[in-house]
Amino acid sequence: MDYLAFDPATKSLWVPAGNTGSVDVIDTTNDSIRRIADLPVAEIQNGERKRTVGPSSASVGASAVYVGNRADSSVCSFDAKTLALGKCGHVSGMPDAVTYVSTTREVWITTPRDNTIHVLDATTLDQKASFVLEGAPEGYAVDAKRGIYFTNLEDRDQTLAIDVRTKKRVATWKSGCGEDGPRGLVLGERGDLLFVACTDRVEAMDVRHKGRIVASVQTGTGVDSIDYSAATGRIFAGAAKSGDLTIIDVDRAGHLQVSAHVMTGPGARNGVLSGDGALYLAHSPKSELLVVTPAR
Repeated sequence: MDYLAFDPATKSLWVPAGNTGSVDVIDTTNDSIRRIADLPVAEIQNGERKRTVGPSSASVGASAVYVGNRADSSVCSFDAKTLALGKCGHVSGMPDAVTYVSTTREVWITTPRDNTIHVLDATTLDQKASFVLEGAPEGYAVDAKRGIYFTNLEDRDQTLAIDVRTKKRVATWKSGCGEDGPRGLVLGERGDLLFVACTDRVEAMDVRHKGRIVASVQTGTGVDSIDYSAATGRIFAGAAKSGDLTIIDVDRAGHLQVSAHVMTGPGARNGVLSGDGALYLAHSPKSELLVVTPAR
């Protein structure tokens, strides 16, 4: 499991379940599950071992949820309520992050193996544009108000800002994550702070002052995607290697302070917040989700 997505309109968590060829849609109000089954899977060579890939990423749009599938390099839309299959499009590389961009009603897809971002029309899923970067795009965040798409170049230790209307880069900043590079991204609610996940820490980047790093705090090891709650001003960073979750308080200036550690388990990562503040962590080694709930 990689990119999960929460739909606040239906209070549903979308879980692309890779090698099972399915997407599980969980009603977070009662934990009931509906399944979209029989999606394509394929066996690929990954270094010295083979692995089975399938649906791996989801993004919530206006009335549809977009699912990227690594087996056939497709992106398909599903009705957010009925789960009915809509249109499908294909890209030239294996999709990683899939992102609905409301500003332009587009779906942006990163294909890091060929250093490319593809842009599809959100209604037809026809390709509108694609552009090659000088490194592998990893993670994303969108400022819909200003029309900016953020991503990292994992192998270049850089964070990029791209204008979604012109498809032109407007800024390149040094992430400061080091050799392992930056991973996930989340944007603060005012749009002035971008929180960048390194593999062992989280940084606060000031996007209005040339990407200056204003704070950094250590987490466990093996961090990929992170999530942020505007309601509580907290970042949630699940670390797959150390098997723990770091909860970080953020003030308006971007200062970071660890407020809690929660032991989760090796492999637990990429947490996504639901509407009631519960955090769902993908725990692929045990084919399960771990749920961390706020104190009452």
